[in-house]
Amino acid sequence: MSPEERERALRLARRTLIASSRHEPLPAPADALAEGALAEGTLAEPRACFVTLRLREGGALRGCIGTLEPHAPLAETIVQMTHAAAMRDSRFRSVEAWEPPGLRIEISVLTPSVPLEDPRALIVGEHGLVVRYGERRGLLLPQVAQEQGWDRETFLAETCRKAGLDPQRWRDPETKIEVFRAECFGEEAGPRA
Repeated sequence: MSPEERERALRLARRTLIASSRHEPLPAPADALAEGALAEGTLAEPRACFVTLRLREGGALRGCIGTLEPHAPLAETIVQMTHAAAMRDSRFRSVEAWEPPGLRIEISVLTPSVPLEDPRALIVGEHGLVVRYGERRGLLLPQVAQEQGWDRETFLAETCRKAGLDPQRWRDPETKIEVFRAECFGEEAGPRA
């Protein structure tokens, strides 16, 4: 994505976060596509993404939700996932109207996932992981392993845990492992006026 597209995506997510926290109508994704070439750029393409909310002070997670499948133009998906991260992440209470200035937004735009036949081909810090076994699925973004300092096997084990599976389930030949890449960008961590 171009720097201008990233900036526009972050502004759209910020407006969505504020509207969500105030229980106001969400911004129209078409607003982000209204200017010139952006109507034909990445924000107009069907793309999967995750939106992560972190506290500006300390960086603690405040919400993270996304989709692995591209089902709408990226601008629309950013609005949907920002709202979901703010209001529907079951690990946290909904974001309240006073909170948005203290929250930092990160967006991860995903490539389509592809099967990983050999777990030794997993590149920590570059690949995100999806582990599927039966009806269970766990997903971790590439930056999670890097931030946690995990090696390949720990990353696989933690993705299994995220799916509610035994940490060694990735070794089972019935387990499906997929990888994807993500273009990650976000707001500055410092205070917001």
